[in-house]
Amino acid sequence: MWKKRLASMTVIGIIAFFLLFCRLAQIQLIQPENFSSRHVNLLEESVRQRAQTAPLDDGRGSILDRNGISIGHKAASVLILFPFLKNISWESAKVAVIIGISEEDLLESVKQAKQPFAYGTPEPIELSSREVSKINALKIPGVFAARRKIKEEEIPASQLLGVVGQNEREMRKRYPDSGLPSRTPIGVSGLEKRFDPFLIGEGDSSLVYHVDGQGKPLFGANVRLKGEKNPFYPANIRTTIDLDIQRKAEQLADSHGIKKGGIVLLDIETNSILALVSRPGAQSGSPFASGGNQMLKEQIMGSVFKTAVAAAAIENGLDDSSRLFDCSRKINGEPDTAHNYGMVNFSDSFAISCNYTFAKLARELKAIDPGLIEEYAAMLSLTGGVGWEGDVFHFPHFRQLDGEEGGRVFLKETERMDDNFVSLTGIGQKEVRATPLAVANMMATIARNGEKQHVRAVSAIEYKNGTTMYEFPQTPLVGKTVSEGTARKLQQLLRHVVEDSRGTGRWFSSLPYQVAGKSGTAETGKFVGKEQLHNKWFAGYFPYGKPKFALVAVNLDVKGNEGGVNPLFADIVNFLYSRGNHE
Repeated sequence: MWKKRLASMTVIGIIAFFLLFCRLAQIQLIQPENFSSRHVNLLEESVRQRAQTAPLDDGRGSILDRNGISIGHKAASVLILFPFLKNISWESAKVAVIIGISEEDLLESVKQAKQPFAYGTPEPIELSSREVSKINALKIPGVFAARRKIKEEEIPASQLLGVVGQNEREMRKRYPDSGLPSRTPIGVSGLEKRFDPFLIGEGDSSLVYHVDGQGKPLFGANVRLKGEKNPFYPANIRTTIDLDIQRKAEQLADSHGIKKGGIVLLDIETNSILALVSRPGAQSGSPFASGGNQMLKEQIMGSVFKTAVAAAAIENGLDDSSRLFDCSRKINGEPDTAHNYGMVNFSDSFAISCNYTFAKLARELKAIDPGLIEEYAAMLSLTGGVGWEGDVFHFPHFRQLDGEEGGRVFLKETERMDDNFVSLTGIGQKEVRATPLAVANMMATIARNGEKQHVRAVSAIEYKNGTTMYEFPQTPLVGKTVSEGTARKLQQLLRHVVEDSRGTGRWFSSLPYQVAGKSGTAETGKFVGKEQLHNKWFAGYFPYGKPKFALVAVNLDVKGNEGGVNPLFADIVNFLYSRGNHE
């Protein structure tokens, strides 16, 4: 019996040893760089455990504003300290004197450290070139002055730029044959995601000390600088954002209490985004927690949509100046005690935003052709998407904007044929949706006499040394547009909104720039208790005679007696005027 047990145990032992040998072979020989279903690089991990690393640069390309200023990051010379300093004697007093701090504070910060860090809170202290030279001349193990890429706490245009994170599975899916380290950061949303193939680095750069089991340096003062210095890659992305305007727009949006909504400002000449503010802002580590970029999402428009209905009415002969509309009535013909304007012509109806007029015009357009309203919405770029799209190297149909929605007018064929539904559509209710970016582009299109273009957020991809890799040209939006004559009539209507003493834009009549535009207050169908929430808009362009800027300000899901955007719009106009260049 004991012989059988011994034989069984021997067999089990051999099998166990064989399995252990196979596992060891898998770890050491077969899959050392791609172990298990999680694709762990065991070589990387083993080196990481034996080293203390102070990151200097994640190796990722930068996103720049239109003037070449980095957005969200800055490069600064800082004092790097390693935690093993707490276990050795070092010339802390000399370092403290060089940078003008107390030795006690310096030693206490090292005592608390568990990882290498840049000295200073909440932001690292920036060193001068003279201080850098003096500190490095001391050649103290674990003390190093180096240039480091620092992430800013508040990142301007955060929803447009997007978020970067580590996702090994997604990184391998995007770049299966790249050979990049498994922890390489990738773009998760926004421009970071769309331009990830250009921004992604070949590996980070960092200061590395190899340490023993007690955390002491193995090779004395010898620190290794890890990371390749390629003068061309990764690339940088030059956006069309003006950082000064962007920061001011964000400050104004917050000071005016915009919790959900935002601002879009376009340069009309180049049809490029100068500033884009979306609230709520992106949250670090959770790019989708805020609900995404509200300026690229379809929103209920309200009376701003009357601009498209007006265009259709003009080109189909329904804008007779002698014709009067009973603006003392609601769209169903019942008396309107809240807005008893009496008999009003087409131009004044637009200025006071008379619902009766535009519901009636919408029904008349339907009688001519049920597709006319949608056709003119598309002509003015309200539907279909407006962000830059084209072929870039081996990326066909490359889109700059991540998550841009397309807008709509109707959802079903039956809606186009129903007079009641069409009436509500004519005043921008029911299924009418457009993104604030598309609305801003509509205003820019009108200001350019009907010339319809893609909107650019990025002007160029640049090599790391600053030379241009690819320049994004201004490109026309495909499809029909309104005639120059119609565009000029729309310009007059939009200016009349501000000039008319009863106009919904009369608030802006005394601004230093002459403004033309259209207001909107849309019912959302959402309620807080019994009170319905609204979307409040003002969209326009300025100066009226020589258009430079198209601007949309929108406050979403606010109560009827709160959240007007006129003061916000006016403050932005005043700020832009204060910057000069009024030609």
